[in-house]
Amino acid sequence: MTEKDTELSRSLVVGHKRDGRCCYDKEAKRELIEACLRPGISVARMALQHGINANLLRTWITRHQRGGQWSVAPQVSGNSALARTSPFVPVVQVKAGAKASPLSLGAEMPNGVKLDLSNLGLDELSLILKLLCRLPCSGSTQG
Repeated sequence: MTEKDTELSRSLVVGHKRDGRCCYDKEAKRELIEACLRPGISVARMALQHGINANLLRTWITRHQRGGQWSVAPQVSGNSALARTSPFVPVVQVKAGAKASPLSLGAEMPNGVKLDLSNLGLDELSLILKLLCRLPCSGSTQG
C-alpha cells in the first residue's frame, strides 16, 4: 500500500478538550476505520502514520464491527468475500408439505447450507438455537 492510499480527506484531529484529549472528526475516523479493514493493512502502522494510539484505533474498529457508535456501511465490491457473505442467516418460512407441520421453518446459510427445522420439537429447536448462539460470528472473525 502506498503512502498516498493512507491519506485521509480531512484532518483526523479537529480540536482538544480541556483535559488535553483530542476531538476527532467522524468522517476522518470512518475513513481510517475503512482503510484498516482492507486486507493486508497493519492497524499499528496506520495508527502510527496518523498519530494516534494503536489501542484507540483498535477500539474504534471493534465498535464499528459490532455496530456501535461509529458504525458505517462497509464499501465493498461485488466480488469481495464480504459482499457475498453476511454474519446474519435469513430465516424463511418453508412451504408446508404433506408430512410437514402447518408452520415449517428453514434457514439457508451464506455458504449454501440449507437447514429444514420443520420436524424438530421445541426442545430440539431450542437446543440447536442455543448451540448456534455460542458459535463465533463469521462476520467478526478475520480470516
